[in-house]
Amino acid sequence: MSDKSETNEPELDRKNLDFILDIPLQVTVELGRTKLLVKDILQLNQGAVVELSKLAGEPLDIFVNSKLVARGEAVVVNEKYGVRLVDIVSPNERVEKIL
Repeated sequence: MSDKSETNEPELDRKNLDFILDIPLQVTVELGRTKLLVKDILQLNQGAVVELSKLAGEPLDIFVNSKLVARGEAVVVNEKYGVRLVDIVSPNERVEKIL
């Protein structure tokens, strides 16, 4: 005689996973950062260049819900910008960033 809970376990796991997959997350890709005064921002116009803290070619930071989770590089696919993941941040490194 088989236990019913054992046969329903994969089905229950799938339902739980489906529930989690529907949770919206905010994904942010950061090219770099800078600080500007309001007067400087108001003087920006089309074609203006804003210097960022990172150098060209450095990995982009990828955040999920404001937490660093990966690094990547900018790519162009079908004339649209995208990000290729090149490094997933380890759980230990995420904890170190918090401390």
